[in-house]
Amino acid sequence: MRFEPARGGADGFARARSAGEPADQATVRRSNLSLVLRHLSEHGPRSRSAIATETGLNKTTVSSLVSELQARGLVDETGPAHNGAVGRPGRTVTVDGARVGALGLEINVDYIAAYGIDLAGRVLVDRRASFDAMGSGPERSLDELTRVAEASLAEFEAAKATAAGITVAVPGLIDVAAGTVVFAPNLGWRGVPVVGRLAAALARPTVPVTVDNDANLAALAEFSRGVAAGVPDLVYLTGEVGVGGGVISAGRLVRGADGFAGEVGHVLVDPYGERCGCGRIGCWETKVGLAALVRMATPDHAYGLGVDGIVPDPEERLTEIERRLADGDLRVAQALKEIGRWLGIGGATLVNVFNPRVIVLGGYFARLGIHVLAAAQAELDRLVVTGQESRCAFVASDLGFGAAALGAAHVAVERVLTDPTLVTPVGGNPYQLEERR
Repeated sequence: MRFEPARGGADGFARARSAGEPADQATVRRSNLSLVLRHLSEHGPRSRSAIATETGLNKTTVSSLVSELQARGLVDETGPAHNGAVGRPGRTVTVDGARVGALGLEINVDYIAAYGIDLAGRVLVDRRASFDAMGSGPERSLDELTRVAEASLAEFEAAKATAAGITVAVPGLIDVAAGTVVFAPNLGWRGVPVVGRLAAALARPTVPVTVDNDANLAALAEFSRGVAAGVPDLVYLTGEVGVGGGVISAGRLVRGADGFAGEVGHVLVDPYGERCGCGRIGCWETKVGLAALVRMATPDHAYGLGVDGIVPDPEERLTEIERRLADGDLRVAQALKEIGRWLGIGGATLVNVFNPRVIVLGGYFARLGIHVLAAAQAELDRLVVTGQESRCAFVASDLGFGAAALGAAHVAVERVLTDPTLVTPVGGNPYQLEERR
């Protein structure tokens, strides 16, 4: 779990000072708790001695930190650790976190998804249901989202886990700080206070609710555990009704001045092209979105596709496209080649701006990846300023359509990894936070 990593230990004190916070004992303690918990999360079970060696903390401090993390139910100690050293083997410390859950929700044009995990990564909830969000409007959609959230939280309770946070993924421009969807063209939403509405309906004041762009969250999921896990410079492209992007640079999500970075689907690629659902002409989305594929590959099934680019029954359309392709339909093969070509054209712009190592294709792009990757890569190599020197490759995601919900769940996980003191000690007893050296 490597979302925007904040390292602790020796630099925790300096980080606190640079942020303008008082570097008091509690701040350093929180930083060191985070360092130990994150180290175990990223590197697996360790003995207390190994933790001390690898983090640079002294053994007495590590012993105190592990004891507190145990009291908060975040780690456990199991049988002896055999590392080949002479002497009595130490016990192995491992991330537990079975009592701490994180819930990710996604609302998109035609479905609502929920993905819940505990701190150790065990799946508690994994569901996706068809829902006409665009046709239902914001109020009915948020009612349904609340229902899904309540059902998911009930599953948490059945597993004896408490939610540390809920994050909602929405395709559109998001004011993360205000908790508002500023504009989601494919949903028809403007100025929708998702966080306030959902938090009030759930009536769980101890469970923080946040909202973020679906592509941003999917990019974080890819960086954490996808095909490009650990690659510090990557771009993720959604391939659903709309096309969006999430950019990871030097291991951190790029948000931009107003938090709206990544709206790559609305980059102009053809000034004489078709009108986009956002109202502009020639957006990249009009060339590579699912509606564009349906029009080219199955023109006899292109009914119901308006200016908004919404595709009725997208799963059925994709299944039909795959069937025709398997039957040797040359029109479908040519349509996919054209989608790949435009992916490469738009991708070249992203490479020239961000210089990523990988462009991860999600959604329907990934499902049909084998049929678009070659054309996309050829066009990318032809158009980037540095040519093949850029060493950037298109790859298909293996996280499926659930990448955004997965990334949303990990936001709450990251919150706990950054500040383990947010989790109440088992039994609710206050834990003494003094540093024992």
